[in-house]
Amino acid sequence: MKHLILGTAGHTDHGKTSLVKALTGTNTDRLKEEKERGITIELGFAHLELPGDLQFGIVDVPGHERFVRAMVAGVGGMDLVVLVIAADEGIMPQTREHLEICQLLGVKKGLVALTKCDMVDEEWLQLVTEEVGDYLAGSFLEEAAIIPVSSKTSQGLDDLKSALGLLANEVQEKSADGSFRLPVDRVFTVPGFGTVVTGTLLSGEITTGEEVEVLPSGLTSRVRSVQSHGQKTETGMAGQRLAVNMQGADHNELSRGDVVVPRGVFRATRTVDARIDYLASAPRDLKHRATLRLHSATYEVSAQVILLDRDTLAPGDSAFVQLRLKTPVLLLPGDNFIVRSYSPQITVGGGAVIDPAPPRRRRRSAQALELLQALDDGDNGDKLLLLAQESLLSGLTLEELIIRSGLSAKKIEAPLSGMLSKGHIVQAIRKPRIFLAQEAFETLKGLLVTGLEKYVQENPLKEGIGKEELKAQIPKRSDVRFFEALLSALEKEKKVIVDRDLIKIPGHRASAAVDQAAILAKLEEALQQAGIEPPSIKVLGELVRCNEKTVLEHLILLHRESRAVKITADLFYAPQPLQSLQEKLIAFLKENKEITPPGFRELTGLSRKYMIPLLGYFDQEKVTLRIDDKRVLRKR
Repeated sequence: MKHLILGTAGHTDHGKTSLVKALTGTNTDRLKEEKERGITIELGFAHLELPGDLQFGIVDVPGHERFVRAMVAGVGGMDLVVLVIAADEGIMPQTREHLEICQLLGVKKGLVALTKCDMVDEEWLQLVTEEVGDYLAGSFLEEAAIIPVSSKTSQGLDDLKSALGLLANEVQEKSADGSFRLPVDRVFTVPGFGTVVTGTLLSGEITTGEEVEVLPSGLTSRVRSVQSHGQKTETGMAGQRLAVNMQGADHNELSRGDVVVPRGVFRATRTVDARIDYLASAPRDLKHRATLRLHSATYEVSAQVILLDRDTLAPGDSAFVQLRLKTPVLLLPGDNFIVRSYSPQITVGGGAVIDPAPPRRRRRSAQALELLQALDDGDNGDKLLLLAQESLLSGLTLEELIIRSGLSAKKIEAPLSGMLSKGHIVQAIRKPRIFLAQEAFETLKGLLVTGLEKYVQENPLKEGIGKEELKAQIPKRSDVRFFEALLSALEKEKKVIVDRDLIKIPGHRASAAVDQAAILAKLEEALQQAGIEPPSIKVLGELVRCNEKTVLEHLILLHRESRAVKITADLFYAPQPLQSLQEKLIAFLKENKEITPPGFRELTGLSRKYMIPLLGYFDQEKVTLRIDDKRVLRKR
């Protein structure tokens, strides 16, 4: 079964609802006020099945100018439109506006139903047909069939159904790929079942039992059941009119304009980049920072228009803009919208979303305009590269690339792999997948190398910098999780040497000036003379007349040159006395098999201050093996 959405459009009282009833048997005017006044106020729904496994969900829209808001909510999911024009009146104001709205919202196919043909003679019908044909020239209905019909006598209805069947073969169904989106156009309660929302499924599939989220509120729920055209189904498909029973959701928490989506996949936005087409019929130029009413899918929101490359937009012109929305809504790349002025309340333009999550743009930025042009009509690989470049040092997650490029998870892999293989984009983190442009990756590597060089220059006694200290060189606007990938790249390029937790510059050796050499000699001599009970850092500082930090730096240098041995962070031994202690311990263990801390104290005569650190050192150096409170000689 091929599922398509067929919508009506046209001036009030031109017979849209009567035509739907004649085709389907359903009166889509369900409100008491609609029946009393004889005009459609709200969206109405019906369905029509035709030979060839064709199923149309029909959306009947209001024609009165006061209800254009409701009309627009019905156009969002249309695949085909029947433009209804009464033969006795011809083209009227809402005929024009509805046609413009359908064109701006991306409806591609349709036909014209000349209703009430039983009320005019053949000559008049011919004149109206010619007038309509001339008017549609240059529009998406330029080649559309114009079919005279009468809902009263059923004249032309079979011709209309045949034409719809032929037209349906030219239209592609909505994609079942990707995550589902169900813009809500009605909310009501069913006794014994609870809250039900209806809408046209724009993409994907929605299944009974699935966890869902309602945007922009963030309300979470579960799908209790799904119906399509009054029939229960386990799975709702893209292109179908659906009624979804929302478990645990109160009907007061939902309204038209909400969107039901999979939990945790999408997020609403208050800023979008877009291309806007300003209608030639607009009454005045559009000024930078003007406020218009944006309509897309089933919602409307106030939007400030930021003109990116000019101060005014003349009627009939197009431009890239940034739209700053008063309240958050769900918009994705490619989503069509219209904009209406507040006074007079008329449609003045429309367009398509290019980037649903952009940064604030600097006006007249050549780089920003290049990016928008590429996102609008460029190669998919170029889109990804420009998005990565724009993210500078922050990078973009895979999810952000998908949302901002408009590519599905399936379609993004090929161009992304191409950019990665060419080296234009770098995957800086594996989980979650985060990507940087190559230029940004090189910048961050340069910052690390510069930080390392500066550190060893300012600390000549040190051979390198600690990992954590070097990691701090990554700017706050970036991500410290990039550090491992950056370090790995620098090591492969032989720009750094990674020695455990120490990062060194290849070929660099810590060196001492003449006065520093004297300090080193004094410290070395003091450790040697102290034997098995070396002095503390404080005492050594008093000896060489230096602060404790300087003493410690010199002792570390002695350790790296094997002129001293580091036992703990603040305990250093001369090599020879330490070697004597080690030999004495090994000899004891060979004869006695094991030793306890008191036994070691008795063997060496050392106080606890030295004894405990030394036992730990011998364990670390794999001389001894600790078993409970005893040490044994480690087998070599």
